[in-house]
Amino acid sequence: MEQALSRRRLLHLSAAAAATSASRTLLFARGRGIRVGVTDWNLRLASRPEALGLAKRIGFAGIQVSLGRQPSRGKLLLADSKMQLLYQAESMKTEMPINATCLDILHVNFLKSDKVALQWVAEGIEATKGLEAQVMLLPFFNQGAIETQAEKEYVADALRELAPTAEKAKVILALENTLSAADNAWILDRTKSKAVQVYYDTYNSQKAGYDIYKEIRWLTAKRIAQVHFKDKGYLGEGEVDFNRVVRSLADADYKGWANLETPSPSGAIEADMRRNLIFIKGVIDRAPKA
Repeated sequence: MEQALSRRRLLHLSAAAAATSASRTLLFARGRGIRVGVTDWNLRLASRPEALGLAKRIGFAGIQVSLGRQPSRGKLLLADSKMQLLYQAESMKTEMPINATCLDILHVNFLKSDKVALQWVAEGIEATKGLEAQVMLLPFFNQGAIETQAEKEYVADALRELAPTAEKAKVILALENTLSAADNAWILDRTKSKAVQVYYDTYNSQKAGYDIYKEIRWLTAKRIAQVHFKDKGYLGEGEVDFNRVVRSLADADYKGWANLETPSPSGAIEADMRRNLIFIKGVIDRAPKA
């Protein structure tokens, strides 16, 4: 009898625990939303571990770090294992996760035309994995911008070759450029890999003349790896309507990271970043929860 009661009690406790867990999961699912981080280069601490401490002090939840625009001894700066250990230690100390990296050396060696860029992408995948991040931004701007159909095809085919390496490392290659959502989707489809997605920048796409609210909803969370919240000046005072951006992201079922890639109009980086963070958190907090 006592053994039977014990079994019934155990089953009751197990069921109660499962119900509590499910309830907590549901509450989390309803309340979870966009997590706001920051780019280390806009803190003016690109490729420097102390950026994590500053981001934490301002109040950000995560940080995107530069892998180094100039190589060191023929390798990416953050491909060095000692540098990665420094970042891992600083991340633990500050409780500041590295939510993404940026392969900014592609501003020097263009992926659309330079064979060396393929080496940097492969090396960047391993560096991103070593930093325990899951997204690597691939920039295509200025002379490196994708402008022709031939360049779209070349980039897509190059990424198709690199995609298996990214898949194995569990790293997403996220394209940030001046193309439309449709053109980006064409590249993604040609790569035939879920490891190639879009890094959506609100200001870049707005400036290029696209309907960013429509594009975000059309791409959906399946194609958007991460987002940059950005405008010409302070958030909320420029051309981008961030209330509509946040609603569009909700419609797209996006619940990932959005990093502030914002300038510092006053020159006081910490104060300006905190101002932008307070603004965008207010927008997110006011948004209807799913």
